[in-house]
Amino acid sequence: MKITLSARLKSIALATVAAGFLVGCASTGNPKDPIEGFNRAMFAFNEGLDSAIVKPVAKGYEAVLPSPIRTGVTNFFANIEDVFIGVNNLLQGKIPQAFNDFGRVAINSTVGLLGVLDIASDAGLEKHDEDFGQTFGRWGVGNGAYVVIPVFGPRTARDTVGLVLDVATDPVADHRPKRTRDVALVLRMVNDRANLLPADKVVEEAALDKYSYIRDAYLQRRRNLIHDGNPPRETEASLDRDLAPLALPHDAGIDPRAEHATPVQSELRLARTGATISSQ
Repeated sequence: MKITLSARLKSIALATVAAGFLVGCASTGNPKDPIEGFNRAMFAFNEGLDSAIVKPVAKGYEAVLPSPIRTGVTNFFANIEDVFIGVNNLLQGKIPQAFNDFGRVAINSTVGLLGVLDIASDAGLEKHDEDFGQTFGRWGVGNGAYVVIPVFGPRTARDTVGLVLDVATDPVADHRPKRTRDVALVLRMVNDRANLLPADKVVEEAALDKYSYIRDAYLQRRRNLIHDGNPPRETEASLDRDLAPLALPHDAGIDPRAEHATPVQSELRLARTGATISSQ
């Protein structure tokens, strides 16, 4: 199977253009979700894909591999991700955090055996969570419409543009030889989904409407990430929709290195993998 960066970017761009067209042609009473009908259909598609393929494979992976090995796999990919987290912290003007991120890479890539061991966290270097969507938000770019993209999952218009850059700078997706790259991509996807399995029960029990729950959790979490956990006070109108506390997946006993959790897929790493495998 031939997979090119151009094909991956084109697939994301096509989804973005289609979503933008739908936003312009359709409207609902919910300003944060103007194409809710389309989004619910795509959400159902993604849930079906997850239930039929991704989740069963992840359960088998979890059953076969012991926890220490799965933790090592998580650490390995998280170490690669730290490079680009550091780059985004630099672009956001957060210099101390960027040096922290690059320090993590230096320590974990050497003493931590290419990142398999997370020595940096034990040494007090905090793991951050940044991406290009957050960088755009840091400099004032608004969310835009909420949209659920097939395979890629929940996003906003801003975060979809950020995803294009995230995929373009993903070293795993561009690794050679191709056979090794494909194995790494599948391993990352399955490992991330296995890390998210504890979230499934939490969401099923907490949500009367799973779609709305995940949408609101996604938007709330992105807002918190952009403002580094200290978002500005919202208006009364926006507060009304956030009065009910959200049991976000990463508060449900999930390994924090499994970042960006939704029951369908992780917001960033699974989206990157999906962008790659969808063009095969």
